[in-house]
Amino acid sequence: MFGKLTWDAIPFGQPIPMAASLFIIVGMLGVLSFVTWRGWWPYLWREWLTSVDHKRIGVMYVLLALVLLLRGFIDAIMMRSQLAIAAGGSQGYLPPEHYDQIFSAHGTIMIFFMAMPFMIGLMNFVVPLQLGVRDVAFPVLNAVSFWLTASGALLVNVSLVVGEFARTGWLAYPPLSELQFSPGVGVDYYLWSLQISGIGTLLAGINLVTTILKMHAPGMTYMRMPVFCWTALAANMLIVAAFPILTATFGMLLLDRYAGMHFFTNDGGGNMMLFINLIWAWGHPEVYILILPAFGIFSEVIATFSGKALFGYRSMVLATLAICVLSFMVWLHHFFTMGAGANVNAFFGIMSMIIAIPTGVKVFNWLFTLYRGRVRFEVPVLWSLGFMVTFVIGGLTGVLLAVPPADFVLHNSLFLVAHFHNVIIGGVFFGAMAGYNYWFPKAFGFTLDRRLGVVSFWCWLIGFYLAFVPLYMLGLLGMTRRMQHYADVTWQPYLIVAELGALVILCGILATLAQLVVSIRSRARRADLSGDPWNGRTLEWSTASPPPPYNFAVLPQVSSLDAFWAVKQSGPGHKPEHYESIEVPRNSPNGFVTAFFAVVTGFALVWHIWWMAVLGLACALLTLLAFGWKERVEAEITGEQLAADERARVRGASPA
Repeated sequence: MFGKLTWDAIPFGQPIPMAASLFIIVGMLGVLSFVTWRGWWPYLWREWLTSVDHKRIGVMYVLLALVLLLRGFIDAIMMRSQLAIAAGGSQGYLPPEHYDQIFSAHGTIMIFFMAMPFMIGLMNFVVPLQLGVRDVAFPVLNAVSFWLTASGALLVNVSLVVGEFARTGWLAYPPLSELQFSPGVGVDYYLWSLQISGIGTLLAGINLVTTILKMHAPGMTYMRMPVFCWTALAANMLIVAAFPILTATFGMLLLDRYAGMHFFTNDGGGNMMLFINLIWAWGHPEVYILILPAFGIFSEVIATFSGKALFGYRSMVLATLAICVLSFMVWLHHFFTMGAGANVNAFFGIMSMIIAIPTGVKVFNWLFTLYRGRVRFEVPVLWSLGFMVTFVIGGLTGVLLAVPPADFVLHNSLFLVAHFHNVIIGGVFFGAMAGYNYWFPKAFGFTLDRRLGVVSFWCWLIGFYLAFVPLYMLGLLGMTRRMQHYADVTWQPYLIVAELGALVILCGILATLAQLVVSIRSRARRADLSGDPWNGRTLEWSTASPPPPYNFAVLPQVSSLDAFWAVKQSGPGHKPEHYESIEVPRNSPNGFVTAFFAVVTGFALVWHIWWMAVLGLACALLTLLAFGWKERVEAEITGEQLAADERARVRGASPA
């Protein structure tokens, strides 16, 4: 009845997984008990769990990312601790099978469930406000997208308690991920969690592409859109183009594992290099799906805090679109050693160098924007400056790896690990933190503590270099990645320094948590009553902080780039004497309920509980159909209520 699920699936004999499982279970029960004790369930259900407001959904994406950042970092510091002591005769404290699960979970969580939700959350929150519209194109679909992503994250973490996770690395290369070498459920947890969350990501991409292309305030032409909207458009076009490749690739691997097919099994007539090509045909655009929104964040931050329009707006747009196209022409540089031949390697090596050119254009434009500007060194600017230094170093090491002869020496070494983290931490995460500090007052109506924000930044910056510069050196010395133990004790000092760097980064994470707590406790004196705490340039700063559910009582009229800045320079605009009624989408439990059944279905498929899988899938489909037949999906806000809300905002009070 329960397929392969037995009591043996719970790791009673493994103290570390068992302790981690108990910690998570007790923590979740504690949170649920506290919410019940405070009587918050009606509020949470009404305002958050069933919300289809793009701002609430954006905040929940970011919250999910921050929670999974903690989960992924625990894996990281466990790996660093293991390698700091597992030299020579010492085997460390993690057995190989557990260590393999940890590094696989770390990569999966940090890319799919930290970096992706963080960027999609910021895009969800900001893009409609910058475009001067009231919501995304498909509000209920937006909620479904988020909850499917959360479902995938939950399924990954269930593997910690029931069963195991993949031991294959974060991309699950065959033949290691095939049944012959991974007969357990770890790879199945990996595949089904990413299939479910991947559908959510694809739906989010379709939603945001439609929103950016079709929904603008009056006068908001494409060349008047903020750069962040352009980078969001490029990133989401890449999602729409690339994520079906990932879904199809994982689908074929699932057919290999569940139906005895042979897409990637060499001895059965398949070809494992087909998987490698397909996964990186998605994988390298994925890097730009993550970094392009970060580029947009830096553009907004640098222009705002320099007090100047962004230098070279048109070249920024062209560079963004060039990166979008070129990102599909460089995937083979991830496996120059596969034996494709000198001509193929030369082509992809040259393309990998060419794609660095539009990125260089962006860096120079940011520097020229800062030049002779009245720069205010607020926390978002610090993250931006740290990015420019760190990302350029990461980019240069990437160009080095794009040279096939050099890649033959450095492939699969810790040099590659250091390069990848150089780009993802120095680019994506620094961008996410810049955006988090920049738009937090808009989301919650009060600013974050600057002092603790500065501490967090410096801990991350210093900790990053301590943690990953030694890995560059070790890569040049010949240390490969995914090692649980090493015999050469001369490598140990480098790994001890890397462990110290991880501890400094931990201080940065703790400073971020402390910043949030301190800011919430002192929110009364940090209140942003103006809606424009940074003297911003774009339309999100023209509305209240936090914005009302409808964003704008009257859609703004746009006549130039940096629309809100132009309004401020021309003086106060005409206040309408009459407000027309508007419609906003009603809350819907569709996303939350669909996600519940998605988790049930995914768990059942992992453990081969076929009746539960059929039941869960049927209920998920019925939930979606029920919404499709729903007639009243919007609520009306009258002109009188809008007028009252706007008067309250002008008085500096919260709307009624």
